[in-house]
Amino acid sequence: MTDDPVLDPALTALLPAGFRDILAPNAANEARLIDAMMSTATGHGYLRVKPPLIEFETSLLQGPGAATAERVFRLMDPISQRMMGLRADMTAQAARIATTRLKNAPRPVRLCYAGEVLRTTANQLNPEREVVQVGAELIGSPTAEADAEIILVAIEALRAVGVERISLDLMVPTLVPSVLAKLGLPAKPLSALRQAIDRKDVAAVEEIAGDGAAVLVGLLEAAGPRTEAMQALSRLDLPGDAREALDRLTEVVELVTAVEPDLSITLDPAENRGFEYHTGIAFSLFARGVRAEMGRGGRYRPNHDPEGTATGFTLYLERVLQALQDPKKPQTVFVPHGTPRDQAAALRRDGRITVAGLTPADDAEAEARRMGCTFILRDGQVAALN
Repeated sequence: MTDDPVLDPALTALLPAGFRDILAPNAANEARLIDAMMSTATGHGYLRVKPPLIEFETSLLQGPGAATAERVFRLMDPISQRMMGLRADMTAQAARIATTRLKNAPRPVRLCYAGEVLRTTANQLNPEREVVQVGAELIGSPTAEADAEIILVAIEALRAVGVERISLDLMVPTLVPSVLAKLGLPAKPLSALRQAIDRKDVAAVEEIAGDGAAVLVGLLEAAGPRTEAMQALSRLDLPGDAREALDRLTEVVELVTAVEPDLSITLDPAENRGFEYHTGIAFSLFARGVRAEMGRGGRYRPNHDPEGTATGFTLYLERVLQALQDPKKPQTVFVPHGTPRDQAAALRRDGRITVAGLTPADDAEAEARRMGCTFILRDGQVAALN
């Protein structure tokens, strides 16, 4: 071991907290899953884009990107002397492309993407600070059909890679703010009421909200399976814009269930934590056996177009992997040194993986096992290793 800590191999191999090397066969498996999910989106007309890892901070943090401000790595561009940010989310980048580079394209614009994002901090459910996102954005359509399409494409993408027993949690982040706006409370009690709603503290809501408590408590108590929740919500006396938001929720539920009648759907009409920038229907996707959400999405205003509207989803590859079995080790064929190259090429054309011996070996089978192969090419025939 060297005395110089900078040159110590044991130390130079260390990575910062939240970052890791992904080795075989996991790296290949991740690439396969990304391709399958992207194929689902492109099959629905979503055009794949590839935004840069780094953008100017002023662009990266516009619109939905503002919600990621505290998680963005920042650095100075030595050329322009302007601050840049390493993306912590790709939604804002896709929205930027749609509203600038593709501003003259027919609406709606459908875009999809996949790539790494970096975050300054991790959370308890996911300690990684470099994660892979797979997502899609539908920009320029205000319709319930657009909300439903995004949800259904996300579900189809998860199923395309083998995720089963998916459930959908629907929210309307604008619903509670619409009700609170009608109460006219001063800033301090309004903040306390918002915190009580986030905690689902019915007693505190009743104490602070006064005449508005009945509606707010009704929203809290309506959370649950879609049939019971929709019935409870229909009985509430909501202000006009809140009633419109609820009507949109009803329409989206009907559109989704028409395609996915057996899908488990729950509603949480008072929830908006983590969905602060959303302007309409929002959702989370879960799978049995995985604690955290597999993905999320919803309606928002795209950056560079404050009057516009968009809806989209983001799937988290690390959590998708938790719902799936570990990848199997690929079957590889050892090709002994001196084998004609056309024989190995024929095996690869048939979809097999070949590993060539680079030097003569006294015991070809032993060498094949040492190289981790499961088959060997012997006398022009593929034979399994015992």
